[in-house]
Amino acid sequence: MTAPVLRRLDDASPTSSDPRAADADAHASSALTQLLGPGLDRVVEQLAATAVQRDREGGHAAEQRELIRASGLLALTIPEAHGGLGGGIPEFFEAVRRIARVDSALAHVLAFHHLQLYGVSLYGGPAATAHGARHLRETAEQRLFWGNALNPADTRLTATRDGAGWRLDGVKSFCSGALGSDRLTVSATTGEGAFLIGIVPTRREGVRVEQDWDAFGQRQTDSGTVRFDAVRLDDDELLQVPGQSPTPRATLRSQIAQLVMTHLYLGLGEGAFDEARRYTATRGRAWPASGVSRAVDDPLVQHRYGDLWLKVRAAQAVSADAVDLLRRALERGDALTAQERGEVALAGAEAKVLAHRAGVEVGSQLFELTGARSTSAEFGLDRFWRNARVHTLHDPVDYKLRDLGRFFLDGRIPDPTAYS
Repeated sequence: MTAPVLRRLDDASPTSSDPRAADADAHASSALTQLLGPGLDRVVEQLAATAVQRDREGGHAAEQRELIRASGLLALTIPEAHGGLGGGIPEFFEAVRRIARVDSALAHVLAFHHLQLYGVSLYGGPAATAHGARHLRETAEQRLFWGNALNPADTRLTATRDGAGWRLDGVKSFCSGALGSDRLTVSATTGEGAFLIGIVPTRREGVRVEQDWDAFGQRQTDSGTVRFDAVRLDDDELLQVPGQSPTPRATLRSQIAQLVMTHLYLGLGEGAFDEARRYTATRGRAWPASGVSRAVDDPLVQHRYGDLWLKVRAAQAVSADAVDLLRRALERGDALTAQERGEVALAGAEAKVLAHRAGVEVGSQLFELTGARSTSAEFGLDRFWRNARVHTLHDPVDYKLRDLGRFFLDGRIPDPTAYS
């Protein structure tokens, strides 16, 4: 039996050996510079300056979120026709990754803001088809911050028909970016067992955002609980109406979400690698048995850095392929087929597994190369592993491996879910 071959959307798709794929990062960085000028560089520099201290303190990074708001990054993916910067998927993920190298929590908040905006564009309910342009335009004009209350694994929020709209009652957990947001994307179950998705202003009566996020990593993602007490949701605020079957294009939202995770993990791996090698070069001490005077000349240290770099490099290359495939799938619009969508999911699974490994393993193994003194709280090097370890628990990576193995054994593409 010949193993199925992953078919790309067209024969001209770049691969990791194609120069176009190797140049993807440089192209995205150039496009970001054209869109934002030095704005992104300034945000990265400012976040890096306080990242260690803020990671220790946790809590809500109100000042840093205002830096992001003022930078123009909130409008990055909004089309120019609606007042945005018109950035695409490559520029979006490049921005997330660059911020994640120094502050994966704020990168997470920014990424989830744009994930909600992509939902406005992809879903087929009234808030998307009839009012989507208004939501995007208001976001660009007013620099609105969006948060997430859509957690599909938490079904405690219910929607009950109430006149011309719905009444929301219950609670949602892991609501990233909800605290300090202006708009929320919410999901709820109806009495008939159906499922709806809608948009709720965060300050609407009955919405209460709690500051109860206390994980040991990603401490400033504001991923706490949101409670809804008889909150109104109008029909024209629905992104997905109850019982509506999403199109293959609409299900690309989950693939954007999965590649958000991928680029957070990849940024963490890159950031950990850079901080570790900087420490080794400036503060590292050679082990007496090495026979050299500088840590950077120790052949075992060199060997281990080479091994860690390959973990990062593999994730970079495969992630670039996955981003390109997702970009072209989005460009297909309603013509996208279920098979093509499945291929996007497989490419995303490859990228996420490798980025997961890079983020966790580099963040952990760096201490074996930097030594006991590097564990001082002064340097905050532990934040890379803690942030990667917490965030990589978002959904089990083993199911990504299962999806890949099942495809190569019997050709079955992943079923569209909120996680695949």
